[in-house]
Amino acid sequence: MKKFLILSTFILSSVFVEAQDSADAQNVEEVTVVGSRSEARSPQDTFSPVDVISGSEFQNNGDTDFANLMRNLVPSFSVNDQPISDAASIMRPANLRGMSPDHTLLLVNGKRRHRGSVLTWLGAYISDGAQGPDVSAIPASAIKSVEVLRDGASAQYGSDAIAGVINFNLNDNSEGGFLEYRYGQYGEGDGEQSYLMGNYGLPMGDGGFFNTSFEYGSQDATVRAVQRDDAAGLIADGYQGVPDPAMPWGRPIVDDDLKAFFNFRAPMGGGEFYGHGNYNTKHVDGTFYYRNPTNRGAVYSNDGGETMLIGDLTPNDGQTCPTVAFTGSTPDPVAWAAVQADPNCFNFQELIPGGFTPRFGADVEDRSVLLGFDGEFENGMTFDFSYYYGYNEADEFLNNSVNASYGPNTPRDFDVGAEQQEENNLNADFTYQYSDTIFVAFGYEHRTEEYSLVAGQPESYLDGGLATQGFSLSSNGYPGFPAAAAGSWQRENDAVYLDYENDFSDNLRLGAALRFEDYDTFGNTSNYKFGFNYKFSDELGARGTFSTGFKAPTPGQANARKVSTVFDSSGDLVNEGVIPSTLPLAVLYGGKVLQPEEAENISLGFFGSWGEVDFTADFFRIVVEDRLVVSANFALSDADIADLIAQGVPGAGDFPTFRYFTNDFDTKTNGFDLNASFETENNGGTTYWNASWSQNKVEITDAGANIDALAEQSFKGVTPDDRGNFTANHFNGNWRVLGRASYWGEWFDTWQNAYLGSPGQFGATWVFDMEVAYDMGNSSVMMGINNVFDNVGDK
Repeated sequence: MKKFLILSTFILSSVFVEAQDSADAQNVEEVTVVGSRSEARSPQDTFSPVDVISGSEFQNNGDTDFANLMRNLVPSFSVNDQPISDAASIMRPANLRGMSPDHTLLLVNGKRRHRGSVLTWLGAYISDGAQGPDVSAIPASAIKSVEVLRDGASAQYGSDAIAGVINFNLNDNSEGGFLEYRYGQYGEGDGEQSYLMGNYGLPMGDGGFFNTSFEYGSQDATVRAVQRDDAAGLIADGYQGVPDPAMPWGRPIVDDDLKAFFNFRAPMGGGEFYGHGNYNTKHVDGTFYYRNPTNRGAVYSNDGGETMLIGDLTPNDGQTCPTVAFTGSTPDPVAWAAVQADPNCFNFQELIPGGFTPRFGADVEDRSVLLGFDGEFENGMTFDFSYYYGYNEADEFLNNSVNASYGPNTPRDFDVGAEQQEENNLNADFTYQYSDTIFVAFGYEHRTEEYSLVAGQPESYLDGGLATQGFSLSSNGYPGFPAAAAGSWQRENDAVYLDYENDFSDNLRLGAALRFEDYDTFGNTSNYKFGFNYKFSDELGARGTFSTGFKAPTPGQANARKVSTVFDSSGDLVNEGVIPSTLPLAVLYGGKVLQPEEAENISLGFFGSWGEVDFTADFFRIVVEDRLVVSANFALSDADIADLIAQGVPGAGDFPTFRYFTNDFDTKTNGFDLNASFETENNGGTTYWNASWSQNKVEITDAGANIDALAEQSFKGVTPDDRGNFTANHFNGNWRVLGRASYWGEWFDTWQNAYLGSPGQFGATWVFDMEVAYDMGNSSVMMGINNVFDNVGDK
């Protein structure tokens, strides 16, 4: 994980700009609209801490992935590379304040954005089963600013806003724009990245605008693996076709990554017609674990490599196939020759003698559109009516694999089906300035959310005839979704809310929010929030909130059907199945209708200035009860397996145990966020300094029945407790020089601990980045190196 995040990268960027001044961008007044429905305020006038990041800061960072850019600029935001992580390689999970990816709500121009279609299954516990949004679908070229509200906000925005809210404000220029090309590569000589991006604005009506943005490019894979010992041994023993490395470990391939956004607003009638939308497609291709040709269960051997698994292709002819024993990795030559000479007998060493490493990925499509009309009534009350549609699909594939039950007739590449997420939101929002000091907002929201499974090709889940002889009966590594499992599951909910803010004096402002939501699945929930902002003087103030929140289980989580290949406690690869908690078999073992996770948030902060330094210090506690987790494994009987096959569960018959989602454990997260910024005049120019530090400590307060010692350690340490960013950005005439130091605290690697037997604890480390840019008027050139000193951390 972290060892890949800090590998050396070289980025070369050429930028062509109209009417853009980088130094002026540093002085843009920071205002925030997230967390309050009153007029835009400075971050120091809010009840909760809000980071405001200008679009120029994203464009002045070399990475091409927006999630990585967020990580570089917001210490409380964490995202990792995901080698061999099933769907997490397609849509990387991102964590805010050490919470689950779907504990953070994403907004675009203040409107809720849809979640991704895939569930994260190999997310080191903290992200397991999460169904969060796909941050990478947003191009940096589309961003005017980003607001990160680091506080619970379910009472204001609804489900998912437990860790906080991230609001993306889109570019709204009505003229000019830029075109930019970025190229980069890792110091190891791989991971080549190439992206073209741009933005352009046009006037629309009297005072309106139509602004468009795009990015297009690709990213090659990285490999940070050494050859496996077993694969090296096979090569030494004379096996042909053993891949080297047998199990690549690193970033996946991303091809044809197209991201486009539009944003518009124009006067119409007694108000303004506005909207935005996006379209994103990409092809993601990553690797899985290596299948050893001597011991891979249900393919090459079914007794750990003592004997070969021999398929009798004509089982009713009265002839039997010989037993072939292994001596080390070498099969008995006489018996093995007899198998090879008999066309009715088969072992996969005849077809794939060196073993194989499946490749898993997806063709991803993401699109959305929002249309709205807002204005003001004669009495001063404002109105805002909007409709939003969002769609995300991952059309998944598994290549270089087998359905072993087909024997020599197996396909090697499979269409394993698709996951789809579709959302429709209808909003009516109103605000009213009752007096100079009292502000009221209220509104209504209707949401529908639908999760769908599309069946894969029949060979990815059907028995090809050899399943009764011990061969696996689905595409190995990722069984396809059967036709019987395909379908759509919808949920509807209605919400009403009320916000109230009162400036009791020039120094004191109080606020409250109340929200009621009714779901057609589990019932209703009510949440509230109280906040204050008090200024002791012009140099010092305090703020704080107390709120309740919730995260509703998604239709995808409630109807999950999945098989993952993982290591068991002895280090062997095994299949684990996940079924809906409401299937009769799951109910028999304790499954129930999923309920919302419930949270309480407390924050207390101070802000002000000390001389030329502006600072904020915010402390928080997040308590979450009834968190969703995948249950412990339950062993399947033959009757259970037959029942699952009849109900269309993918891969049923290939996994000996099953699990289901359940509300089971409680956590408490304590932490703080510190930030300081100032500017100095030096060396003939201006330097903008920023220092930020974030700490998140997670505690399991009730482990329930499904959180073991490994899970608890993972929750506590899989993301660093401490993160710091320290940046100096110097402007001098046409030159700009940026230096950034990033600190990563100790962290824990679940995979290393559970499957390699190592402690899994990795030490803290520093990473240093540098960038140099030169402005040539209508164009500029930027060069940079991430991780200047090639610090790879603990190995």
